Amino acid sequence: MKSLMLLWSVLLEEFGERCCTSTIRDRQTAAERFDHEGVSFLTITLPAFVKELEKALEEGKVDHDHFPGFRRRGGLPLFLGGFLDRVFDRGTGCLLQQPDVESIFAVRQLCLLCSKILLDCTEKRKADAIEGYLKCEQEVKRADQNMRAEDLADLQRVSALLFRDVFTAVDRKIYDGDITGRHGPGATGDKLRGNAKFDLSEWPARLESEFPYWEHGIPNERYLYRYDRVSLLEPGAERPVKVTLVPKTLKTPRVIAIEPTAVQYMQQGIMEQLVEHLERDQTVRDMIGFTNQSPNQVLAREGSLHGLLATLDLSEASDRVSNQHVRVMLQRWPSFFRAVDATRSRKADVPGHGVIRLAKFASMGSALCFPMEAMVFLSLIFLGIERELKHQLTRGDIKSFRGQVRVYGDDLIVPVRFVPSVIRVLDTFGYRVNAHKSFWNGKFRESCGKDYYDGHDVSVVRVRRLIPASRLDVREIISTVSLRNQMYFAGLWRTARYLDGVLAPLLREYPVLYPDMTSAAFTGKPGSGSPLLGRQSFCAGFGPTRRFDPDLHVPLVRGYVVRSQPPISPISGEGALLKVFLKRGEQPFADREHLERQGRPQSVNIKLRWRKPF
Repeated sequence: MKSLMLLWSVLLEEFGERCCTSTIRDRQTAAERFDHEGVSFLTITLPAFVKELEKALEEGKVDHDHFPGFRRRGGLPLFLGGFLDRVFDRGTGCLLQQPDVESIFAVRQLCLLCSKILLDCTEKRKADAIEGYLKCEQEVKRADQNMRAEDLADLQRVSALLFRDVFTAVDRKIYDGDITGRHGPGATGDKLRGNAKFDLSEWPARLESEFPYWEHGIPNERYLYRYDRVSLLEPGAERPVKVTLVPKTLKTPRVIAIEPTAVQYMQQGIMEQLVEHLERDQTVRDMIGFTNQSPNQVLAREGSLHGLLATLDLSEASDRVSNQHVRVMLQRWPSFFRAVDATRSRKADVPGHGVIRLAKFASMGSALCFPMEAMVFLSLIFLGIERELKHQLTRGDIKSFRGQVRVYGDDLIVPVRFVPSVIRVLDTFGYRVNAHKSFWNGKFRESCGKDYYDGHDVSVVRVRRLIPASRLDVREIISTVSLRNQMYFAGLWRTARYLDGVLAPLLREYPVLYPDMTSAAFTGKPGSGSPLLGRQSFCAGFGPTRRFDPDLHVPLVRGYVVRSQPPISPISGEGALLKVFLKRGEQPFADREHLERQGRPQSVNIKLRWRKPF
């Protein structure tokens, strides 16, 4: 863990030079706190510090209750005080007329560097996360009981105004039998992986009523004998979703639910059609997104510039979407309604608490969770706008909010003038706005992984894994190479050089690579077209050419290439035929061995190879 503190110290020194401030006392304080608190100083204490900074930016001043746990002089804490003095007045704590954006970036980068590192939480924090999941479920049930009929009627009306064309199109697809299931790459509740998913042995009876096994689980009618090998599960015998924890931050893990294979299979089919129609619908395509986060990021930047757009974030958003809300929205489209209900898991197996019945629509892990929550949130945003305007909206009114309202998951963009009304509506329906991550008063905005202050990008680079100690730490090496290159493109060149010094002794070959700016145009992040692990640079060449490709006559350099192999995954003849029929697109399978090996690789290694440096 000391290596993380060394990296943090190098970063601190670089920012001190960039912001023309002394960091000697900051380094001493951090070292003492790290010795006392351990890695939690970097992963928990510092992220809490930056939340206080963002709160102060939102409120325009530092109050006495901000930055708890840090010594003060005047209105500001002493720790990182040289940077904070360039943002706030130390005597009054008020925000300066022209705060230094570079110092804001410095504090955020220093405090969030290790906020999402892949480390295991304590058992106590895991238990607290499970208790939070159960508490959230109880709150959803209470919100359902307290919901007024007129509020549900308003939700139904506004959602129909927004999505009636989409719902009608998907309803027709389901009625005509044009939904084709597909398998995702992740784990499933019945522990089927890879090609085993194409040889299903369970099919819920609820699913059979809407999506018969003979139409979706076998290649064609010639294979009806497969019914003899399938258990049709009655509602009481259905397999529940398996609640599990995955890493998020060291403070708290993320709670997700792993769906059974057959249910997930048909969820994916419905989701494919639903998302396709939402993203091309004339009314809502500019207000809702699932595959491209950049429109949200652009609106967040505009909101930080002119202050007319707010960014809202919801706490436990997925787990608070009530099944009652979804049923109300889909009630007028019977085929769509029955299909979604048939593919929804009604029970969850919670570690240490057994099987419980769910009031929520679905947790993260369901293929329909993301699109359904986005549609619910967009409907509630416009319901809040409608109540503020005091008249029922029309399609024309809704279209007039293009470029002002947008939803991507639980990241919401809303005009500032409607924020109080929207928050009241969200609260009425049982949703909680995360006050620490929602902004509408100051010049700071964040949405979909991008952070802005007064139009300036102050997004940070994060360490995802520990710093490697040997060449055997393959995943750590891959992650640190990526970290080094992100630091380089963030302009943190001294820190990038420090990481070069860490990586070069571990890798016998550590070549210079040319950045691929074409990828930056599409992803927003410069990358490299080379498969090699190396340091990207705009300035340095890759050195004297020692070899040329015999076919393309392009220069080659020697370096490490990541190698991983899917696990062995056998498949039956019927399953292989079904897999071919389910394939999307006209191109052949990219992997020639897909019928022998399938699934996420269980291990990864690196090999020395000759490859292009660009």
